[in-house]
Amino acid sequence: MDRPLAQRMRPKDLSEVVGQKHLIGPEGFLSRCVQNQSLVSMVLYGPSGTGKTTIAAALGNSLDIPVIALNAVVTSKSDMLEAFNRAAKNFPTMIIIDEIHRLPKDKQDLLLPFLEKGDFFMVGTTTANPYVSLNPAVRSRVHILELKPLSPEDIVIGLKRAIAAPEGLDGRRKFEEETLKTIASMSGGDLRFAYNLLETLALSYPASHTVTVDDLKSVRSVPNYLSDKDEDEHYNTVSGLQKSIRGSEVDAALFYAAKLLQGGDLEGLIRRLLVTAYEDVGLANPQAVDRCYHACQVAREVGMPEAQIPIGFTIVDLALSPKSKSACLAIQAATGSIDEAPVHVREFLKLHPVGLSKAASYPYDRPDLWPRIEYMPEGMEKVRYYHAQAAGKYERALAQHQKELEAHPRSTDIAALKRGEL
Repeated sequence: MDRPLAQRMRPKDLSEVVGQKHLIGPEGFLSRCVQNQSLVSMVLYGPSGTGKTTIAAALGNSLDIPVIALNAVVTSKSDMLEAFNRAAKNFPTMIIIDEIHRLPKDKQDLLLPFLEKGDFFMVGTTTANPYVSLNPAVRSRVHILELKPLSPEDIVIGLKRAIAAPEGLDGRRKFEEETLKTIASMSGGDLRFAYNLLETLALSYPASHTVTVDDLKSVRSVPNYLSDKDEDEHYNTVSGLQKSIRGSEVDAALFYAAKLLQGGDLEGLIRRLLVTAYEDVGLANPQAVDRCYHACQVAREVGMPEAQIPIGFTIVDLALSPKSKSACLAIQAATGSIDEAPVHVREFLKLHPVGLSKAASYPYDRPDLWPRIEYMPEGMEKVRYYHAQAAGKYERALAQHQKELEAHPRSTDIAALKRGEL
C-alpha cells in the first residue's frame, strides 16, 4: 500500500519544485542561496498547497545540510530545546518549523537566543500573515518570503509529472487534457489538492479507462475555495466582500459571498454584511441598513440552501445603494479623542448635581431650550466629529437640519436661557 500521491511527489531538491519562479527561478532568492552556498533564517508564508514545507526541505537537500523537522502543533518545549541544542552542535543545520504561527508566545521566545547567535538556520512555514501572527522579536531576526498560489499552468505541469513519474502513477492511467485543466482550475492554486483529486480519479476507474471531465464532476463538483476560518484566505475573502460592496461592484460582492457560503460560513457572512451596512451605507440609505438586518434574520431562520436568497437580496441592495461612512467615522473620531480630551461632564448635565440652584439646573420641562444648550465639555466647544457626506436623501436632510441648529449659538448659562436673554 502506497503513501498518498502528494507525499510521493515531494521534490527532492529545488530543481523539481513546481512554480514559485520568483523564489526558485534563475534570479530567485533561494536559487541565489544555493548558488552562493549561504543561508539566512526565514519564514515561508503563503496559502495551503503552494509548497512551503516542500521548498524548505528541498532547500536543505540542495544545500546538502542536515534538516530537522518540527511541527508547532505537536512539538513540546523540551523537544524544541533538544532539537535546537542538537542543531547548534552540528552547524550548519536547518530546522523547519511547520505551522510556526501556531507557536504560542512562550515557545516563540525559545527561538530568540538561538536565532540571535545564529546557532542554526530556522525555516518556518505558515498560512497566516507573519506580520500579525509572529512576535516582532522573531520577525526582526528572519527574512519573510511570500509564496503565491500556483497558476493553473503550474498545476497542470505538476499533474503530468505525477502521471508519468515512477513514484507517481507510473503512466498507468490516462486523462484527457481538458480533465487536467479542469482539475487545475478547481484547485485554487493548491497542488496538494490537485494531487489528491488526481489520485482519487485514478482509484475510481480501471487502468483502461481515459478519465474525462464528466468523470471528474461525478467525483468532485465543488472547487477548493480555501476558506478555512483559521487561515488568511477566509479573511481575505471577507475583506474582498466588504470592499466590493463599498465600491458598488455588485457582481464581485456576490462572488465573494458565494465563496463564503460554499465554505459553510453563513454566520460569518451575516456578521460582515451587518457591519458593512452600518459602516459603509449608513446614513446614505438607512432603509437599506434595516432591510439588511431583516434579510440576515430570515437567512438564519430558513438556513441553507435557501438562506442564499435573502443574502443575495441584501448584497445587491447594499452594493447599489449610495454610501456614507460619516456616522462610522464620527464615532471612531470620538473614541480616538478620549485619551486626549477632558471628560468632565458639565454640572448641569450630571445625573445628581450637588449645590446647583434650580435656575441653573437642566430644564427638563423646556424642550425649546434643549437645542440651545452647550453639551460639550469645557474647552471642546468647537470640536466636531460628525461631518455629513450627504450621499443620500436622508443624510442631506440631516445635514440641512444640522446647519439650522448651528445657526443659533449654544450656551452654558441655563438661567439666562430660561429667562430668554440669549
